[in-house]
Amino acid sequence: MQDPNRLIGFVVFIIIGPFLLLPGFGQEQSDAQETEQETWSIHFQTTSIGQYHDNFFSLYEGVNSLPSHPETRMSFTDTGFIGLHIFGSTDLIVDPEVSAGRGFGQVTGIAGFPNGEITRVTSVTPQFYIARALIRQVWSIGKETETVDDDANQVAGKQPVRRLTWILGKFALPDRFDNNACSNDPRTQFLNWALMTNGAWDYPADVRGYTVGTMLELTMKQWSLRAAVVTEPTTANGPTLDWRLSKNRGTAAEWEWRHKWAGRAGAFRILGFFNREDAGTFRQAFLPDGSVDLAETRRNGTEKYGFGINFDQDLTQNISAFGRYGWNDGKTESFAFSQIDRSLSGGVNIKGNLWRRDRDHVGIAAVRNFLSGDQRRFLEAGGMGFIIGDGRLNYDPESIIEAYYALRATKRWTLSADYQHIQNPAYNRDRGPLWVASIRLHWEY
Repeated sequence: MQDPNRLIGFVVFIIIGPFLLLPGFGQEQSDAQETEQETWSIHFQTTSIGQYHDNFFSLYEGVNSLPSHPETRMSFTDTGFIGLHIFGSTDLIVDPEVSAGRGFGQVTGIAGFPNGEITRVTSVTPQFYIARALIRQVWSIGKETETVDDDANQVAGKQPVRRLTWILGKFALPDRFDNNACSNDPRTQFLNWALMTNGAWDYPADVRGYTVGTMLELTMKQWSLRAAVVTEPTTANGPTLDWRLSKNRGTAAEWEWRHKWAGRAGAFRILGFFNREDAGTFRQAFLPDGSVDLAETRRNGTEKYGFGINFDQDLTQNISAFGRYGWNDGKTESFAFSQIDRSLSGGVNIKGNLWRRDRDHVGIAAVRNFLSGDQRRFLEAGGMGFIIGDGRLNYDPESIIEAYYALRATKRWTLSADYQHIQNPAYNRDRGPLWVASIRLHWEY
């Protein structure tokens, strides 16, 4: 097939190219705008999550199985969001972060894992690292501007309504791709991995969820087009990134359309991705004795591709709906996010205005995750991925229902109660169902 990296570059060039010729493109901000531009933005957040899962039915357990006995786990993250306006339309963003805690088992046994704040770095001892460190440059396309409020990773001031934004450095791809007003942030919304982003998007990242690379975003009044080229991990869900971009890299492109339907705001997004990784291929992993081994099939430049569809829509003043569908080719091992080849999700968000709690909100959603035929046969033969593998498999789609209530106790503090019901964890009818109860405490400044 033709290299999708070239196709993505061609599409971006064709759409962005004409705007580079427009009068006024890239002009510096006016004096009046400069006087309204702040220099610093400093914010903090702390999120602590306690979770419990019950005892559940299990015919057998493998290396990556979720333990069938009850478990109680805690996690927390502390993040600083530091933004510095350097000059013109250039910002420097640095986010130091501290995290600690453990997920159920070894953060294994469920493809749609129930805690989006937990990565596969499980440590009771707090660990410090830099989550993001990037430069962001904005060029104007026209003279119309809009106000930007002071917020996390956002310096207050003015920005062009029509603009071209370039980012270089360390960041997380879901910061800018596959966003959703109802289901995007496990610190304040749904906790499940397959709800905080598209479960079938094996987005490039290290084990903590971050990568290094560059992205370009064209923003117009009603639509945006963004594309990125970033590093992949050296091993599946590993801690180090692969700098051999000529061999292994991740690419993504997304078109977003913002609209109003019956006077209510909404957005629709189409995502495409194409990754090259040092990954194994399921069909080649079968040995003559009937066992499987992915290690011998791993090759630099192994391709993985797919797409996602994502929408959110206000239905009334207080009720919004959302949905996602994701698909990847399912021929090679998942390398960064989770072992999900197809994912369908949807739900609603309800504001507390309906019961005179205007700062509270409720979320209810359902997810159904699927495996490709190649990965199913691999797991049935006893294969292991980095997050699931029971040693056997009696396949059925993994089905998840999640509901939460977020109580905004004060301007800074939010307390949430969350419930998740998981049918066929790790796609296995011989295990489960189980339920997960969570308490989340979130503070932001």
